[in-house]
Amino acid sequence: MPHDPSNSRTALRICPLCEATCGLTLTIEGARITGARGDRDDVFSRGFICPKGASIGGLDADPDRLRTPLVRKDGVLTEASWSEAFDAIARALPALTEEHGQQAVGVVLGNPNVHTMAGALYPSVLLSALRTRALFTASTLDQMPKHVSSGLLFGDPNAIPVPDLDRTDHLLLLGANPLESNGSLCTAPDFPGKLKALRRRGGTLTVVDPRRTRTARLADRHVAVRPGTDALLLAALTHVLFEEKLTDPGALTGHIEGLDEVAEAVREFTPEAVAGACDVDAATIRTIARELAAAPTAAVYGRIGSCTVEHGTLASWLVDVLNILTGNLDRPGGALFPLSATARAPRPAAPGKGFALGRWTSRVSGHPEANGELPVSALAEEIETPGEDRIRALIVLAANPVLSAPDGDRLDRALGGLDFMVSVDPYLNETSRHAHVVLPPPPPSQSAHFDFAFNALAVRNQVRYTRPAVPLDDGLLDESEILARLVLAVSGMRGADRSAVDAVDAMVVDRLLTKAVADPHSPVHGRSPAELTADLTGRTGPERRLDLMLRLGPYGEGFGAAPEGLTLQRLLAHPHGIDLGPLRPRVPEVLTTRSGRIELLPGPVAADLPRLRHALAERRGPDALLLIGRRHLRSNNSWLHNIAELSGGSNVCTLQIHPTDAARLGLADGGLATVASDGGAVTAPVELTEGIRAGVVSLPHGWGHSRPGTRLSVAAAHPGVNVNQLLDGSRLDPLSGTAVLNGIPVTVTVTVAVTPDGIVPEVPKAAPPVVPTA
Repeated sequence: MPHDPSNSRTALRICPLCEATCGLTLTIEGARITGARGDRDDVFSRGFICPKGASIGGLDADPDRLRTPLVRKDGVLTEASWSEAFDAIARALPALTEEHGQQAVGVVLGNPNVHTMAGALYPSVLLSALRTRALFTASTLDQMPKHVSSGLLFGDPNAIPVPDLDRTDHLLLLGANPLESNGSLCTAPDFPGKLKALRRRGGTLTVVDPRRTRTARLADRHVAVRPGTDALLLAALTHVLFEEKLTDPGALTGHIEGLDEVAEAVREFTPEAVAGACDVDAATIRTIARELAAAPTAAVYGRIGSCTVEHGTLASWLVDVLNILTGNLDRPGGALFPLSATARAPRPAAPGKGFALGRWTSRVSGHPEANGELPVSALAEEIETPGEDRIRALIVLAANPVLSAPDGDRLDRALGGLDFMVSVDPYLNETSRHAHVVLPPPPPSQSAHFDFAFNALAVRNQVRYTRPAVPLDDGLLDESEILARLVLAVSGMRGADRSAVDAVDAMVVDRLLTKAVADPHSPVHGRSPAELTADLTGRTGPERRLDLMLRLGPYGEGFGAAPEGLTLQRLLAHPHGIDLGPLRPRVPEVLTTRSGRIELLPGPVAADLPRLRHALAERRGPDALLLIGRRHLRSNNSWLHNIAELSGGSNVCTLQIHPTDAARLGLADGGLATVASDGGAVTAPVELTEGIRAGVVSLPHGWGHSRPGTRLSVAAAHPGVNVNQLLDGSRLDPLSGTAVLNGIPVTVTVTVAVTPDGIVPEVPKAAPPVVPTA
């Protein structure tokens, strides 16, 4: 299509492609995005943009995106109308639960759900309609250890402190590479710029990572720890603080319990005791601890590399213990709790219900639930194993567990044996190809956007909302309507009209207001829900729900109680967002533990520490290799491999290995190597680099686009290999149920060597994509 500047306009959009949530200014011709740049007036991102945001037009216009529902007929996925698709669901799922019970339906939620407005608003309504406990999400492949440790320490699994990047003097960063990931569980546009600003103002950055990542290259000190030993290192740092009398919780002193018990719990984890296991000398450990304690302000921040390991919950717990012991939790320049505009308004400090683990267990292996979820690693066995409450049907919302979970081959086979499966997904991918019904949401430009989850993790309090930049294409449904209709369909309703869809949102509004007017701490206590409902504004049900949450939130106008407060209309009047100020101390109002205090040594943590002590004695041979993953700036898990603008360059699936290990194994740069572990083997091109420590190899996550029956033409042309196929799903962090994805023992052997003239034999490409049959 030729460029037509006379038909060009601009529109604002918050980027949904990573956790940085940058503001974008889109250039649009007709209904097509022709350009994207950072919104310089955005109150949060101030014009920052990364390659993902710049390529949003390619994602929008990807010809492989599904534009109409698919329904399986005679074993073949066939284009169908929306009414056909929802009627198929309404016929199948209620009949299945009637015969086999509610637990026969499982739900899988993928990472993209937290990047869309609909994905935040409707899954809880769907789960309520299904009344199933068979919930599996990407959290047990990522951040669940942090939810568990926060729940145990503070009483609330979503009370996650974030580093105050703009004001800290000292940042200790473990298992994170924000120059590639843009941050995670720490929403910070231009994370690289914030780290550089820290250095410019004389601050200190220490990065703990087995790879010399782009982030590590920026640091004052890079500690190339042995993978999987983060908890040991953190325990040793904690030990030094006690041993050298460097602890000073400061303002938190009156809000903590268990200080002496923590001191005793880490008594054996001396720097000398952990040095061998971590491969970090004791003097360095002591220096890091002393610098942390001496800094005017400091923050410890750990992410996926310290979560997806054998002691992920212990590592996550110790991150906050260190922040507490140095007086840096809940103070400016340290780690603070954000307060989002849609959070529950602060209440008087009081003891709460606390946080419990293992309220139920998985049917086959008895894995305890964590935060209401079962390990996604257990999904295949829950489908395959006969018996009562066997999962016979699955609803998959924006997830691709065949690539993201351990042992995708087994899960692939299990999905093929389901009685019924629904996928809400814009692509026919490695998972959705098994569905009986596929419901495709519209492109990002055609969707409204509000960051419910990421505002609660932001390094500065702010609020932004963007309406769709482009009207819905004919024949598409808004994602909110898709999920609302799905709620109706699983309840057995066929032929739902617009009024029935609106009733889903109206039901949620009524529930929330009924609860609010009964709450003596609410600004609407004692008022009429009907009167309040009539005051809500918004073009759609989701907007009315957003208006409700803004009004009753911590900055809200409270339906007249605080006339200058937030409403949807006020937010719409500020298209670049509203700045709500820097993070501020919030303890004790965030605490909901039974004691009303920070419980420094929760029972489940204490019970898991013997396992960490056992790790002190573990030693690996000099030739042992450990596998870790890695992030790519131009990728996000398996989402974006079908976008041509983001393929190639550094965004490739290679096995990174240190030259000394490669020489020992006879591997050459560009040759092929076979990597094997518990779950199987994969073959990948070799990339020699001194940026990874000896004894460690690295493969990126989210690749393996070689299965038949998908419609991912760009990804299939450069499929890579599925690193998670090396795992059999048996390695889990026991407290959180999180799959151990890093620090995995592997063997590496030569597959194809480079010929003397430097030619590498060509690797066969994947078969062309086809529509799957039965």
